[in-house]
Amino acid sequence: MIGTKTIDSGKEIDWGKTSKDYARFRPGPPDSFFRKLSALDVGLKGQKVLDLGTGTGVIAHQFAKQGCHVTACDISENQIKMAKELAQTDNLNIQYFVSASEEINLPEQSFDLITANQCFLYFDKSKMIPLIQKLLSPTGVLVTSHFSWMPLLDKTAFATEQLILKHNPSWSAHSYRGEIPPIQPGLEKDFKLKGFFYYDQQIPFSRESWRGRIRACRGIGAALNQIEVEKFDLEHDQLLKEIADEHFTILHRIDAHIMVSIN
Repeated sequence: MIGTKTIDSGKEIDWGKTSKDYARFRPGPPDSFFRKLSALDVGLKGQKVLDLGTGTGVIAHQFAKQGCHVTACDISENQIKMAKELAQTDNLNIQYFVSASEEINLPEQSFDLITANQCFLYFDKSKMIPLIQKLLSPTGVLVTSHFSWMPLLDKTAFATEQLILKHNPSWSAHSYRGEIPPIQPGLEKDFKLKGFFYYDQQIPFSRESWRGRIRACRGIGAALNQIEVEKFDLEHDQLLKEIADEHFTILHRIDAHIMVSIN
């Protein structure tokens, strides 16, 4: 994993601090995302899947429900602990383990599918690319994906982002414009595109669940201390009471790049 000094002006990022909110309030991509992947032969029953940077396992969880044989890792022990609890609740057999993605030690050519949802930017590509190529089967694919709100098109998301920046000016993930590159940046020399999609969808939230979702974001729960998070959350609660109904939607853009190694 790349050093956090290269992200958000060096502010330390610890996703483990967000695990409870992450598991409860940070939804994975909607069912439509997995249906589109299935139409492109991704996530089919029997496929062997490795989910990198799994967090609390939202991608791993769904692929296991679809009959895939899933292995998943995350650098945060707290995230993996929560992922295991969620898998046990649904009686899913997922092999979770704690590790930086660049340091995993698994058999060569053992996966039909390697996934990285909302996390590839954190990886050291000089280590990650050859490792992915080593772990993929000869016909295997790498899928990078994102599930991102659209602040410049959604007034509630925009207002929330302005409040995040008030409390954490170093947060650099704001003002997403929805631009989707033709292939995941940094992979152009080593992979070629096999499939690709992106689309927009309104995702439902309540005031409570949106507050929880934002507490579990990089700019708040993963970066601020408990007192700072609580202060932000109180202001966010008041803001939402002023600008949003009890239930509302947030516009998200969802994308996936499906790639095969060219080396």
